[in-house]
This record gives sequence, C-alpha cells and structure tokens, in this order.
Amino acid sequence: MTDAIVAGHLCLDIIPDLSAHARGQFDAAFQPGRLVHAGAASISTGGAVSNTGLALHRLGVKTRLLARVGADQFGRTIKEMIAERAPELAAGIGTSAQTSTSYSIVISPPGSDRRFLHHPGANDDFCAADVRDEDLGDARLFHFGYPPLMARMFTEDGAQLTEMFRRVKALGLTTSLDMAFPDPDSAAGRIDWRTLLKNTLPQVDIFLPSLDEILFMLGREALVPLSDELLSGVSDELLALGAKMVILKLGERGLYLRTAPVDVLQDMGRARPSDLTAWAGYENRQPCFLVNVVGTTGAGDATIAGFLAALLRDLSPGIAMEAALAVGACNVEAADALSGICPWDETLRRVKAGWARRE
Repeated sequence: MTDAIVAGHLCLDIIPDLSAHARGQFDAAFQPGRLVHAGAASISTGGAVSNTGLALHRLGVKTRLLARVGADQFGRTIKEMIAERAPELAAGIGTSAQTSTSYSIVISPPGSDRRFLHHPGANDDFCAADVRDEDLGDARLFHFGYPPLMARMFTEDGAQLTEMFRRVKALGLTTSLDMAFPDPDSAAGRIDWRTLLKNTLPQVDIFLPSLDEILFMLGREALVPLSDELLSGVSDELLALGAKMVILKLGERGLYLRTAPVDVLQDMGRARPSDLTAWAGYENRQPCFLVNVVGTTGAGDATIAGFLAALLRDLSPGIAMEAALAVGACNVEAADALSGICPWDETLRRVKAGWARRE
C-alpha cells in the first residue's frame, strides 16, 4: 500500500562551487569576455517531486513519484539518482522523446542572493493525463508541486490542474497542493491566479503556499509587515475559495496553520484526521527551531513533507506543525535539499529533547 503520491515538477540541479570568491565580489568578476574560475559542481535532483517526495520517503512514508523527464542524459541521470535511493521510486517517472529534461543552474556566490538559470523542459508538457487512475491505486494522499513552473498546468485558468485534482479527489484521496513563485515577466506571472485558485481549491484539501507566493497570486501588497491580521485575512480568502486547510510558509519567521470547520473537514479523503474536532477551526503560528543555517535549498518542500508525514500518522495539529518545522530545520543544516533530513523518530526525539526556537 502506498501512503503518499508526490507528482509535478522534477528537474536536475547543477550547482557550481563559488565559495572561493570573496564575499560580494562575484558580480564584479563575472563580466562579458572574462573567464571566472569555479570549483567542482554538485549535481542533485530538484523540484517538488524530488524534494518533498524523497523527504517523505526518508521520513518512513511509503511514497510513489509521478513526473516526466526527457529521453536524454539529464533524464537518465535523474532516474539513476532516484533509483539509488530506492529502485521503486523511479518507476513512476515517465520519459518523453519529444522534449528535453528540465534543469536549473544555481548561481550562489558568497554574500549574494541565489540566481537561477532554469529550463522547464518536460515539466511544461505535464498534464492531467500523466496522472492515471491506475497510478493512484490505494494511496491515501496525493501531493502536487509547482504548477507555476509547468505551462500546461497554469494555462486556460488551470483547466488541466483542476481536472487532475477533481479526478484524484473523486477517487477518495486526500489532496495537497504546493506552489512556486511565478516569474512576473513570464507567462505564469501574467495569468489570473485568483481565477485559477477559484477553479482548483474546491478540490484541494491542503494548500501550502509561501506567504510571498500567495500575496502575489491574490494581488495583495507584498511589502507589508507580518501580522496576525495579515495571516488571518489571507487564510480567510483561501478557505472561502475552497481549501480545507491552509498552511502558509513564512521562511525564517515560521509556519502558520488555519483550518475549516468540522463539517468541511469531513470531506478530506483517506488521510482525514480521526479526531476532526481537534483539527476543526484551528489557527496557530509557530516559530522556527534554532539552527545553524548552511543552505535553504528545498526548505519549504521539506517543511511540507514533515507536515504531511504527521498528518498521515494521524497526529494533532500542533504536533504536525512542530514536525513540519523540525524537518525544515534539519533541511537547512545541509547545503542540499535532502542530506540534512533525518529519520522520523530521530527528528521527533530532537523536538522532545527541548530544541530551542527562534525568538
């Protein structure tokens, strides 16, 4: 039996080591016509399917992955890297000879924000038909990640996204949706995201965007101070649009959870909590755990994995938030998206031992 299916965006991340450059000096060196030395590059799988799916697997959740790659070397590399963790995890990754594999070149010099060169590749062709009924089987939860980076999933007001979630929901699974920040100058940045959410969220049980992403999508002012009023106002809108649980990722400022009334939660599918009264009408914000941050790649995806793993274990909402933040904190203690993730019991022992929180 599969506990969770994770579908959506998958790519290969290529990360040159730029640590030898003086802090804040890379931009001055990286000029047209100049050769700039870099260290060895690390290569890892990236995207929601890799980051959230493999984190769930690491947390002891029986997981199936659904995604597309091209029939090229990058695609073969992704499949090989995932199969090294568990051969069955690569079985749901389809290959298309008509397109190329998605990749990102991550430029992360010391003292500067990360920048990305991203090729969407096969992700742009992913559609509702790529999630077949036979792929879903007896799974309890279906999680989909990054539709803003997948052209067929956000065009036509998200018709493919909505159709996919409607069919998954009709089969009785609990549904979960994560976002990514759209490039404002791209096609994804110019669509009517409010209409897409209005179409899709009635089929989504758990909606997990970052606060920055959802402020953009709702057309709200972005540069506003974080407050309880802001979080309640945004979650009010999302619950009214149809979501049953809203989790807002706040980065280093923590995590916020808001849920619908008990009669709405009744329709949450196979991963529905057994104690709906404990979950119904819940609202809480928790700060991050105190850690030495090495890298933030995949931190939001790891946080989602922690929350979903707790939900699948039928834990209380407060403990689910703790688990989400704990897995996210373990993630940032390593440079990549996965090597910091610890097994479930080890992660929870660290919390119970009195892990300090950020103020």
